[in-house]
Amino acid sequence: MRLVFRPQFRTVLALTAAASSLAIATAAQAQDSEAPVAEQEAGEEIVVTGFRASLDAALNVKRESVSSVDAIVAEDIAKFPDQNLAESLQRIPGISIQRDAGEGRAITVRGLGAQFTRVRLNGLETVATSTDGASANRDRAFDFNVFASELFSSIVVHKTAEASLDEGSLGAVVDLNTGNPLAGKYGLTLVASGQASYNDLSKNWGPRAAGLLSWKSPDGTFGVAVSGAYQKTDNVELGNNTVRWAQARFDSVDGTPCFYSANSGGNPVANTGGNYRPSAACDKAALSFHPRIPRYGEVRHDRERLGLTGSVQWAPSDATKVSIDALYSRFSEIREEKWGEVLLRSNERSINLVNPTYDSNNNMVSATLNDAWVRTEHYWRESHTEFYQIGGSWDQDLGDKFRFTLAGGYSKSTADIPVETTVVFDDRDAQGFKFDYTNSRSPLLQFGTSVTDPSNFQLAEIRDRPSTVTNDFTTVNLRTEWDVTEGFTVKAGGVYRRFGFDTKAYQRDTAVCGNGGLDLVLRQITCSASSAFGPNAVYGFQATPALSELFTLGDAGQPSGNTNQWLVPNLEAATAFTKLYDRALALDVGNNRNVVEEVKGGYLQFDAKGDLLGLRYALNAGIRYARTDQQSTGINGAATVTFKRDYEDWLPAVNLALFPTDNIIIRAAVADVMTRPSLGNLTPGGSADGFNYRINFGNPNLDPFRATAYDLAVEWYFAPQSIFSVALFKKDVASFPVASTRTEATFLETGLPTSVLNTSSPAFLNQGQLALPIWTITTTVNGTGASLEGAEISLQAPLKFLPGFLSNLGIIANATFVDSSATYTTQGPAVTPCVPSATNPAAACAFGPLVNVTRDSTLFGLSKRAFNGTLYYEDSKFSARVSVSYRGPYVDANSGTGNVFEGYNEITNVDASIRYKLTPQIELSVEGNNLTDAYRDRYTDLDANRNYEYNHFGRTILLGARFKL
Repeated sequence: MRLVFRPQFRTVLALTAAASSLAIATAAQAQDSEAPVAEQEAGEEIVVTGFRASLDAALNVKRESVSSVDAIVAEDIAKFPDQNLAESLQRIPGISIQRDAGEGRAITVRGLGAQFTRVRLNGLETVATSTDGASANRDRAFDFNVFASELFSSIVVHKTAEASLDEGSLGAVVDLNTGNPLAGKYGLTLVASGQASYNDLSKNWGPRAAGLLSWKSPDGTFGVAVSGAYQKTDNVELGNNTVRWAQARFDSVDGTPCFYSANSGGNPVANTGGNYRPSAACDKAALSFHPRIPRYGEVRHDRERLGLTGSVQWAPSDATKVSIDALYSRFSEIREEKWGEVLLRSNERSINLVNPTYDSNNNMVSATLNDAWVRTEHYWRESHTEFYQIGGSWDQDLGDKFRFTLAGGYSKSTADIPVETTVVFDDRDAQGFKFDYTNSRSPLLQFGTSVTDPSNFQLAEIRDRPSTVTNDFTTVNLRTEWDVTEGFTVKAGGVYRRFGFDTKAYQRDTAVCGNGGLDLVLRQITCSASSAFGPNAVYGFQATPALSELFTLGDAGQPSGNTNQWLVPNLEAATAFTKLYDRALALDVGNNRNVVEEVKGGYLQFDAKGDLLGLRYALNAGIRYARTDQQSTGINGAATVTFKRDYEDWLPAVNLALFPTDNIIIRAAVADVMTRPSLGNLTPGGSADGFNYRINFGNPNLDPFRATAYDLAVEWYFAPQSIFSVALFKKDVASFPVASTRTEATFLETGLPTSVLNTSSPAFLNQGQLALPIWTITTTVNGTGASLEGAEISLQAPLKFLPGFLSNLGIIANATFVDSSATYTTQGPAVTPCVPSATNPAAACAFGPLVNVTRDSTLFGLSKRAFNGTLYYEDSKFSARVSVSYRGPYVDANSGTGNVFEGYNEITNVDASIRYKLTPQIELSVEGNNLTDAYRDRYTDLDANRNYEYNHFGRTILLGARFKL
């Protein structure tokens, strides 16, 4: 018995399954032949091998589709062409990636960020969640770094909508497909590979291994496959960080007092306290921007990734096929950070400023600080992501004209952070700290006070913030097809999906006070209650050699003269001394929430193909209906609040392909599309930031993102394995949730309890600030929409016309140009250092406030330019590739402290690989990632482009071998 490949795909699921089948079948055919790629002669079949087989299979998927589709196909079983799925995806026109710890994590498609992309695994929508530098992924974005790439046989990216394609995407639907044993060779197949990876920054080696075992019965009716992949790395990133820039009033500037009462000795007094004393020097310093927390440091990423897949397929006849697929992945990371810094944030009132210099963007680029808060931090986070999915499908033909697919499954992704601990040393009256950001990405930081002497430090803060994020999907869908006549098919189906999102977070943070005469447990109270210690109370615990360890900074891009050694707390000793883990957990109110969505819907689609006035065409047109029942829960004040709502969407879609010649395809598409609101914005609860005096409320009444999408493309398949294409696209976004901000508010008017504040924040420690009009209240409202338009240009071609061995070369290149327009209301800089109270003229004047500004910008996450290119060589034994990817600068989010937006500057990454076949069964490889050791350049403020963070991850070299039986 032989499974028949149908030129007209049964369903969208069949399209992705065909990609998997074609990948393995092509690769198996190539593996059985030792012949190199051959020129096509009359009536002779082209045989392709290796990487070219991957490109050829992917091109066939694209060519056979009516809608706009791109694919990446494994060149052989358990041999995906890149180390990371996201890094493979960036080779597709219109796709850019975001990296975490040096590896791809999330994607942006045609300028729309990860939350606008839906991901399906073996045809079932799912979400995979991990953690990044700041927190767990608590939104709809999919984290590709959870999975080992060896587990997958193909990725298919649907850039235009179809009625039969799952809704929920403004950007794209991405299908990830694991093995398909009935598409492989008969009998037993065994594949094993191993690699050793070396990072030149961390100087560490790590193992990577993968294996696959599959069997297909002699009659081709039954197949089973299992695969596994394991990787462990221990890499570092090194660089500097400012945690944004800010404006504030200092105690004095070059000896000129800025307040009538001096504040020396490191006492914590709010910026709004005291009576301000205006002067040219003090006003200029106050209204300029200075780094909030200038610092250098090291971040260690100790990662372990394990993945397992299993597939069973049974096809007792040509009319029936039953498949059961399962996938398990475990992704664990220990993230350790060590920083040496000065905490200007909210403490400028106690700092005396000497010799400040300013640039043309109103930045204080250098200065010396006396009575500064020198701080060192040691951070430790353990995170564990577990993902599993089990699904099944039943494909059945009922006669020659009618068929159906019944599919369903369940997936769950849990990202746990059982430990997230920070311990802080402070020296609150340090003298002679100097910063110099003249070279903004390589600043000079010099500590005047010794930072290697424990007698200068107090153990000042302890924090622990455990949390968990859980996503789960239950899906059942039925798809039917009826061939009414030759060239005309009716498709109809129904779907039920239940998505659950739940996040729980806690904290046991505190600033510590005490004296030697009190019991250790009693000393673990907040400084706001320091009166319990009596007149001899001191801030924090005296640091000792036993509580400390010496840190030496490596190559972080720092200039000569930088301070590169400092003490950090010893985590094990400090947490035991303070009994941190014996403290009761308190709710992190804003991150205790959940959302449940039930979607019931269906679709009707008509597929047609034929000739019209001598022009061959293929068409699908239809409409999709989705009803969403949404329930969101959050904490507002002391109460748990649940909000229920429902909404409906009717989503028409049309895709047309015209064939002026056999080698030219003109595609056009128009569709209404939608993406459900961001999970973080749907909570009916609220939270507050006592460091920056910001309060956020959710809005469970937000409308989905809704848009009309237009696409037009021309594809020219000018030679075997070759294409030149140009695609134009436009999206009119009708509803676009935006932030709404109110300034000069007080905390008390929100009705929130003080328990929503971080207990080590200035607002909690000095609760007189709760009644001051210094707070900014932000929520999200339904906005007026946005627009996006762009173009993709792509070329893929083997260079067969070159002489001799050069004819084995080939190129893949693409460029994407995107622009968009969206209107945001955010907070810009303060314009005055002293605003008298309207209600109490005798009161001290307040700083600011920040001024609301309305700005037009691109959609968040959108790079206006992206380029990708690969030059490859391949003969019967030797193959090599070098790939270059460029992503232009982009705005990533609203910022804070008066900075208008924040984002990332341009970056170029270079990767390469070399493979050599010793025998048809054994292959050796050398691969290199990030060969130029590109720095990640994050900025704050779109106009001033201030340094937010600038760090690098080193080059990674992988040495490996692969065996196939």
